[in-house]
Amino acid sequence: MTDLTAGLWELLFKGVWVTVQLTVYSAALGAFVAFVVGVARTHRLWIVRFLSGLYMEIFRGTSALVLMFWMFFVLPMAFGWQLVPMWAAVLALGLSYGAYGSEIVRGSLAAVAPAQQEAGIALSFSPWQRLTKILLPQAWPEMIPPANNLLIELLKGTALVSVLGVGDITFGAALVRNALGESAPVYTIILVMYFVLAFLLTRVMRAVERKAKAGIGQAPANGKGMKKLSIRQATAISKSSAGGAA
Repeated sequence: MTDLTAGLWELLFKGVWVTVQLTVYSAALGAFVAFVVGVARTHRLWIVRFLSGLYMEIFRGTSALVLMFWMFFVLPMAFGWQLVPMWAAVLALGLSYGAYGSEIVRGSLAAVAPAQQEAGIALSFSPWQRLTKILLPQAWPEMIPPANNLLIELLKGTALVSVLGVGDITFGAALVRNALGESAPVYTIILVMYFVLAFLLTRVMRAVERKAKAGIGQAPANGKGMKKLSIRQATAISKSSAGGAA
């Protein structure tokens, strides 16, 4: 392998780190936006619900790629300052996917039984106390599976940043392909890279889901936990039966 080829492949693997950074930063911004907008859509004031719904509709109905171009090319003309490509991409992805995530938050909060809300009112909890002590602890485990899907979509959506010259996996792959003139091996490798990143992300989110469900007393979803529970129940039943016979 020549020094040129080795350098190109090193550039491709450095793109993995850039992609991870983009995913983490965009996910952090998206999670904040999703929480604020999702909670606002359940607010008792109609103006808050209207404004948050308007935000959701605008950013959910706008192309993330066009928004990225707008952040990078239009904002400098409008305000006189230039975003670096990395942060223009983070803003566009975070605001777009945060709009999708707000529906996950709103739907999960709405899925909590109304009696729980009424119990908080009966205990004279403030709206913030009802949200943090009653609604969110029960809604949080229900948010994780759809949030996992959205996070994987965000990971794959980071490929859009290559059009701004950000050195992610896709951008590195394009340079390697142009230099070597080989498409099949290069794009096969980045397919595997995205799959590995998505798989690792899914495993992390499943661990978070198990912990969240355990925190509210729900049984683990895997068969091992259910098997242990069944054995304990069978043992308890056999002991009680033996005691009754005696």
